[in-house]
Amino acid sequence: MTIQEVQERRTQKAFLEVPRIIYLDDNTWVCPFDKEIESIFDPKKNVYFEHGEAARWLLYDDRQQLIGRVAAFIDRKSCEKHDQPTGGMGFFECIHDQEAANLLFDTTREWLKAKGMEAMDGPVNFGETDKYWGLLVDGFTHPSYEIAYNHPYYQELFESYGFQTYFRQEGFHLDVTEPLPPRFERIAQRVASNPEYEFKHFSWKDADRFVQDFVTVFNEAWATFKENFEPLEVSYIKKTLKKAKAILDEEFVWLAYSKGKPIAIYLMYPDVNLILKHLNGRLNLPAMLKFIYLKRKRTMTRARGVLMGVIPAYQSRGIEAGIILNLVRVFERKPHYTEIEFSWVGDFNPKMRKIFMSVGCKSVKHYITYRYLFDRKAEFKRYPIPGDDEK
Repeated sequence: MTIQEVQERRTQKAFLEVPRIIYLDDNTWVCPFDKEIESIFDPKKNVYFEHGEAARWLLYDDRQQLIGRVAAFIDRKSCEKHDQPTGGMGFFECIHDQEAANLLFDTTREWLKAKGMEAMDGPVNFGETDKYWGLLVDGFTHPSYEIAYNHPYYQELFESYGFQTYFRQEGFHLDVTEPLPPRFERIAQRVASNPEYEFKHFSWKDADRFVQDFVTVFNEAWATFKENFEPLEVSYIKKTLKKAKAILDEEFVWLAYSKGKPIAIYLMYPDVNLILKHLNGRLNLPAMLKFIYLKRKRTMTRARGVLMGVIPAYQSRGIEAGIILNLVRVFERKPHYTEIEFSWVGDFNPKMRKIFMSVGCKSVKHYITYRYLFDRKAEFKRYPIPGDDEK
């Protein structure tokens, strides 16, 4: 077996081909857009290169056939927030062979170690935590857009190498054709009718004000998760929304206000994977025409909830219930949507898990974000879960 670093166009194309080989016989897997994956490793398109660096490799067998790939990255803004300088590894794909996996893991470890890192988390993204984060270990059903999907045997490859569970994540599904649980609906109605609160969905004509309010809430609500928190910038959200304009539904993005002050946010997209399933990662002219046709045909019957957050001062007041009630009303007007997938919720956020369960969600997918300490004698510490220190 041989390892080759991705450095030029030929190897870049090969990096994109590896998953097509690995999942050739897996009808559940959905190929992401090649351009989307490639943009993650493009310093001109990924802002994380402003404070980080990345490298990636291909793995060939003795007949020079592609059998794996992996990437390693360092985010200088966050790597020092851990007990030890910690880098990331991700975009791992590999045949069912421990020796092959070990060679990929060893390569990322040595690259990170040479740059001063003492641990690596994986599989993670060189970017936002809501994309390609964690290893799927249970619930190998249809993957949502930008959510991790992999073969079941990957868990064995990671754990046999020595990766340990850093935190666990859950994906929840909500059948929007079913009525809300009575108790939850009572809370939601009470909050929605309270004159102190106002709920507004996004609109392109008021995009500048909305984006500013969105960033304000995000940076206050997520600051409590210090280890993985990076403040959002207005320019980044504008760019994200603009990129998603082809599929974004204005009524899928919400803000809650208290006496005019932004206090909560919710972001959701139609699950474009239901269309990508038919495109095999390409977006040439025939694929674009097919995309438009499938969109008009209302092929997207599932939505993906990306994030929900409430600033600390307004938590436990039922604000989330008010947002969900507004979403229910939206789906009543758009009956071709039947399901929402909320992905993901970490085990370090039991409050959000409780909210999803109270609305009638089912926990259907489970992921693990692993950590590997380079010093095998060092003490391993799991990501802290609220309340554990009180037990």
